[in-house]
Amino acid sequence: MAGACFHCGEPVGDGTPLLATVGGQAHAVCCIGCRAAVEWIDGLGLADYYRLREGAGTRAAPADDFAEWDRPRLARRHVRELDAGRCEATVLVEGMHCSACAWLIERALSRCEGVHEATVSPLVQRVRVAFDPRRTRLSVLLAALARLGYRPHPLEGDRVDALRTSERRAAMKRLIVAGFGAMQAMMYAVALYAGAFDGIAPAVAAFLRWMGMLVATPVVLYAARPFFAGALREWRARRLSMDTPVALAIGAIYTGSVVATVLGEGEVYFDSVSMFVFLLLLGRYVELRARQRAGEVADALVRLQPATAQRLVDGTCETVGVHELEPGEVVRVGAGATIPVDGVLHGARCRVDESLLTGESAACLREAGDEVVAGSVALDGPIEVEVRRVGPATVLSTLARMVERAAAARPRVARLADAAAARFVLRVLAATGVVALAWMIFDPSRAFASAVAVLVISCPCAFALAAPAALTRAVGVLARRGVMVVDADALEALARVERFVFDKTGTLTEPAIDLARMRIARGSRASALAAAAALEQGSTHPFARALRDAARGLALPAITAVRETGGGVAGHLGGRTLRLGRAEFALAAGDDGDALVLADDDGEIARFPVVERVRDGARAAIDALHAAGIACEIVSGDHAHRVRRVATTLGIAGWRAGATPADKLAHIAALRDRGVAVAAVGDGVNDGPVLGGADVAIALGDGAAIAQAASGIVLSGPDLGHLVEAREVARCMLAVVRRNLRWTLVYNLLAIPLAALGFVPPWLAAIGMSASSLIVVVNTFAIGHHRAARRPSAVAPAPPLPRTQPA
Repeated sequence: MAGACFHCGEPVGDGTPLLATVGGQAHAVCCIGCRAAVEWIDGLGLADYYRLREGAGTRAAPADDFAEWDRPRLARRHVRELDAGRCEATVLVEGMHCSACAWLIERALSRCEGVHEATVSPLVQRVRVAFDPRRTRLSVLLAALARLGYRPHPLEGDRVDALRTSERRAAMKRLIVAGFGAMQAMMYAVALYAGAFDGIAPAVAAFLRWMGMLVATPVVLYAARPFFAGALREWRARRLSMDTPVALAIGAIYTGSVVATVLGEGEVYFDSVSMFVFLLLLGRYVELRARQRAGEVADALVRLQPATAQRLVDGTCETVGVHELEPGEVVRVGAGATIPVDGVLHGARCRVDESLLTGESAACLREAGDEVVAGSVALDGPIEVEVRRVGPATVLSTLARMVERAAAARPRVARLADAAAARFVLRVLAATGVVALAWMIFDPSRAFASAVAVLVISCPCAFALAAPAALTRAVGVLARRGVMVVDADALEALARVERFVFDKTGTLTEPAIDLARMRIARGSRASALAAAAALEQGSTHPFARALRDAARGLALPAITAVRETGGGVAGHLGGRTLRLGRAEFALAAGDDGDALVLADDDGEIARFPVVERVRDGARAAIDALHAAGIACEIVSGDHAHRVRRVATTLGIAGWRAGATPADKLAHIAALRDRGVAVAAVGDGVNDGPVLGGADVAIALGDGAAIAQAASGIVLSGPDLGHLVEAREVARCMLAVVRRNLRWTLVYNLLAIPLAALGFVPPWLAAIGMSASSLIVVVNTFAIGHHRAARRPSAVAPAPPLPRTQPA
C-alpha cells in the first residue's frame, strides 16, 4: 500500500498514485476529487488549512448532484430572500471536524463569485451563506463545499437530532472509559498507599504499578484525546487556551508514571491522571448538555414546521411537501395539528397555541381573516389556511435563524475572557517552571509532583467557561420566553442600560380605523376598504394591520406593482394608480385632516380616520422599568398633544414630538455622548437608523424587517413585559459571569500557593480543578431560575386618539 491520501486519509492503493501539488510539494491523493480539492485550496491561497487542521478531511463528494437545490419549489425549503440581490441559506455540513475546517470553508466560500458573507458554526456543523442569486446559484456554492470534501445536507430536524446524538454519545463513551479507568486505577493506588504504611513485597508493588498503567493507558490515549488534539490545534494556530495546560499536565503525569513503572522506582500517579481526565470530561459533558439544551430551542423551532401539508384542490385533500405549496393555495389543518405555513385563516374562528413562538402559554383566539404562523398548533379544527409564506420566509424560520446566529456568535465578554485566559495560561506555565526549578534546588524528589500539582490545579478551564456558559444559558432562557437574541453583545449592553427610548405608534400604542367617521368621496365603502387593505397586504406597518383588520371578511382585489415609501404605498388597479398614505403623499397637497387618504389620479376616493390605544401591558412594563431605576422616554414623529396624552397615560415624564428619523438619531447620539447607556425600542421602517444608533436595539417581532435587521433583540410577541424579563436575565447573566470570574480568581490565589509548597498532591489538585469548573457550570443555571415580577396592568387603555402620520 502506497500510504494515505494527503487530503482525506483514505488508502491510495498500490501502483502509481495520483499527485496533488501544495506549496510546490507533491502529495499522494486517492482520487481525482481529492486532487481537485487540494489544488483548488492551494489555488485560493488557503494551503495553511493543512497545517491548522486537527485531522484528515473527508473524501471529496461528487460536485454535480446539487442541481435539485435550485428548483424553485425545493429552494423554498432552504433559501430566504433578504432583499434585492441578496439571499441566504443555512445547511448542515458533514465532515467538519475543527476550527480549521471552519476557517477553510469561510474563506473558500467568501471568494466565490456572488457571495456576500459566509459564516460557519463548527460546534453545530452549520454553514450560513448570503449570496446574490443573480450572480451565482446555491448549487454552485454547494458544489464548492463538495470540492473541499464536505457534504452539505438540508437543515432538517432529524439530521440535527442525529448530529446532537452522535456528539453526546461520543462524549459519553469517553466519559465511561475515563470513569472505569479512574475507579480501577484508584483501587490499585489504594493498595500501594496501604503498602507504603504496612509494608508490601516489591513484586506485588511492581505488579500494582503495571496494572495501574494498564488501566490508565486507554484513559490517556482514548478518553483524553480531545485535549491533546485541542492543544495541537492551538500550537498550530499559535495561540494558547485551556487545552494546552491540560494536555501538558496529562502528558507529564502519565509519562512520569510510566518511566517510574519501567524503572521500578519513584512515585506513580496513574490514579491522579485518570481521575483528572474523568473530572475534566465530566465538566465538559455537563457543559455540552447545557449548550445542547440552549441550542435545542432553535432546533425545536426547526422541527416545529411539518414536512407535509394537506392541500385543498377542488374540495378534496392531497398530501404534498410543504415546499411544494404556492402562495394563494389553501391547506387544511386538523385539530391538534401544527400549522405548516404562514397564512390567513378561512372560515370559522379557532384557538391556536403559539407558546414556543411567543413565550405566552395562553391560547390565542383567531378570527376568519386573521394571520396565523407556521409552527403554531390549531387547538380547534379542522381549519383552512390560505398560504402566504412557506419555508425560510416564515416567521418560524426567521426566529430559528436569530437564535442560531446568536448562539454561534462570540460576544465581547467571551472574547475578553478568551484573551485573559491566554494570558493566564502563560502565567501558569511560567509559575510551573519556577516551582519545578525551586524544588530542584531544595528537594529534587518533590519537584515533579509539586510542578504537576500547580499545572493541574491552576488549569483555566473554569476561567474559560465563565462567559460562554452563562451566555449560552441566557440565550436559551430568553428564546423560550419569546425574546430572540440576534446579537450576542446585546445582552451585555442591555444589562447596563440606564434609559429606554420608545417609539410611540406600533410600539407603545396600537392603531385602529374609526369606521364610524370614515368618509367616502367616490365609490362604495366596501370597495374603498378592500382596495386600501389590498395595497397594505404585504406591509408590517401598524396602520397596515389596522386597515386589514377593518376590511376583514371583504374580498380583496388584485393590485400590481405595489411599492412602499416613507409617505405611503402605491399600486396599480384596473389601469389606475392608487395611492394610500398621508394627504401630502396621496393628494400631493397637505391638509389638516386626521386620516389616511386613498386617492388616484382623479383625486380623493376615501378617508380613513385613525385612532389609537395604549398597547396592553405597556403600563406594567413602564412601571417595572421605573421601579428598577430605569428612565423611560418617548421620541415620536407624531403631534405633540397625542404624544403628551400617551406619555401621561403611561407615566412617562420625558417625551419629544414631531421628531424625524434624523432628529431621533441625533437625540440618541446626544444621550450617548453624555455617557448614558441607551436602549431604543421600535418597530417601523423609520426606526431602523435610530435602532442602529443605540447601545442596544430592541424591535417588535411583528414590525418591519428593516427594524429587526438593525436590532440586537427581537420580541416575538406583542407583550412589552418581555423587556423587563430580558433585562433581568441580562443582568443575572452578567452577575453570574462576574461571580464565576471572582470565584476562579479566589480559587487560584488560594490553591496555587498550596500546590507550589507541596501540600496538594496531583490527585487532589485534579479534584479541586474539576470541582471549580463544575461550580462555574452549575452557577449558570441560576440564570432565568426566577421569572421577573410582572405587575398586572391596572391602567385602562387611553381614550382613542386621532392620528394621521406614522411615528
